[in-house]
Amino acid sequence: MTRGDLRRGTGRTVLVGLIGRGIGPSRTPRMHEVEGARLGLRYVYRRLDLDLISDPVPSLADLLRAAELCGFAGVNVTHPFKRDAVALVDEVSAPARAIGAINTVVFQAGRRIGHNTDVLGFAESFRREMAEMPRDTVLLLGAGGAGAAVASALLEIGVTRLLIADAQPARARDLSAQLSAGARAAEVEAIADPLMVLGAVDGVVNATPIGMADHPGTPIPTGALAVRHWVVDIVYFPLETAFLAAARAAGCRVLSGAGMAVHQAAGAFELFTGVAADAERMRATFDGFDAE
Repeated sequence: MTRGDLRRGTGRTVLVGLIGRGIGPSRTPRMHEVEGARLGLRYVYRRLDLDLISDPVPSLADLLRAAELCGFAGVNVTHPFKRDAVALVDEVSAPARAIGAINTVVFQAGRRIGHNTDVLGFAESFRREMAEMPRDTVLLLGAGGAGAAVASALLEIGVTRLLIADAQPARARDLSAQLSAGARAAEVEAIADPLMVLGAVDGVVNATPIGMADHPGTPIPTGALAVRHWVVDIVYFPLETAFLAAARAAGCRVLSGAGMAVHQAAGAFELFTGVAADAERMRATFDGFDAE
């Protein structure tokens, strides 16, 4: 079966899923299903939300095993499992290995292959919507699985000094050391107090779950944000987080997590199906939620 056959529509069934916590508002399932239908696939995308599963709550390993046995083509993995999933796959792509986190697992010929499309998602979103913004020094909030992917993307798009803060300082130090050990020209540093460096940075990226519907609030106090800062929040449900709202009120240029969500989804869709997705069509599906 060729990619051309799939584009003409063969009716092949593709079953995939999303594993995480608090993922009810996720727009990813519909983006995948609508794009699959447009390409002639019977595309089914299921949420596997551990917050909604009664006791005994299955482990991540249990859910991966169940999805594999049920004939899933693969699964996306989101908060808080992106790092834990690495140990549960047979092979990890080079980009995912470099950051120690995966968000996509493909089941292929009895093997589990881990990928990370978050790097692509963030980098592509930034290039399309913030390309003209200065990015010599950037403050990254969050050093978990999503933070690791965003850090890699920031270095890829030309950040020369990356400052990383996390509620667990050891995670920030570990990620800083990991990135510094790579073949990169940029300076990467873990910092203890993000407010102490805010005056020296061009932009701020929130890669923590703070701001999600079930994690309300802002990742840092917002009073020190100034009009010269740009601010990106990778959270997209809600689309306008409290952090973005405060940054907008301060006159900052802001970018929501919508673009990253769309482009990472397009990358995962191709990994699951072998067919390139149309990111613009997926963005239209994403934006369609706001019209409801």
